[in-house]
Amino acid sequence: MNINEATKAKALVHAKEQAPRESVGLAYIVKGRERYFPCKNQAEEPELHFCLDPSDYLKCEQQGEIVAVIHSHPTAKPTPSEADKVACERNNLPWFIVNPNTEEWGYYEPSGFKLPYVGRQWAHGIVDCYTLWKDWYKGELNIEMSEYNRQDDWWHKGENLYLDNFKNEGMREVKIEDVQYGDILLMNIESPVPNHAAIYLGENIILHHVTNRLSSRDVYKRGGYYYKMTAKVLRHESR
Repeated sequence: MNINEATKAKALVHAKEQAPRESVGLAYIVKGRERYFPCKNQAEEPELHFCLDPSDYLKCEQQGEIVAVIHSHPTAKPTPSEADKVACERNNLPWFIVNPNTEEWGYYEPSGFKLPYVGRQWAHGIVDCYTLWKDWYKGELNIEMSEYNRQDDWWHKGENLYLDNFKNEGMREVKIEDVQYGDILLMNIESPVPNHAAIYLGENIILHHVTNRLSSRDVYKRGGYYYKMTAKVLRHESR
C-alpha cells in the first residue's frame, strides 16, 4: 500500500510542527479521496514515543475509512521500533514513519510479528506488564485477554485497571500460599492501587515487565521485594 503525495506533504508539515515531539495522524478515505487527520500525542514522554488519543481516532473514523497510521521519528531513522511493530499488529493497519529533518519515509505493515517474552523494550500502553500477561496467556494457555487503553500514570489519576476488570476477564482471587504456575501476581509499585502484573512460572520464578526496564524472569520468594509488593493473586477460571 502507499499513500498519496498530498497526504505525505500534510503529514510532514505536521511532523515538523510537532518536533521534537513525535507526531501522529491518520490517513482516511472520504468520498473517494484520501485525506490526512492530525491527532494529539498524549504520551507523557512524547519525545520518545506516541500515544494516540482514542477520541481522535473515533472522530476520524466517523469522517471516513481509516487506511493508515502515520507518525514521526524526529531523532531517529524512520524504521519501526518494537513498540511500533506491536501496535501495528494490534490495530491491523499499515504504518508510515517519517523523519521530519531528513524527510525520509519508512513503512511497516502487519505481518504476524510477535515479541519474545524476555528482553522486550518498555513502551507503556503498548509493550508493558499487561501486554506480557496478555501475550503469555494467549501463547502458553490459549486464553484471550481483552485490550484496555492505558494512559501513562493511570494509577495516580483515579483509575484502577486491574481491580476493576479482573473478574470480567475470568480471573478469581486465590491465597498467596496457594500460588501456582500461570497465576497472576498484582503488585503495588509506588502506587496506591495495583499497577503491576507478574506471571508466576513456578519454582519461585516470575516473568514480568517493570517500568523502563527490559522484560525479565526474576526470583519471587517469601520476604523478598516483589513478595512484599504483592496485593492479590489471581487465577483464571479455566484452571
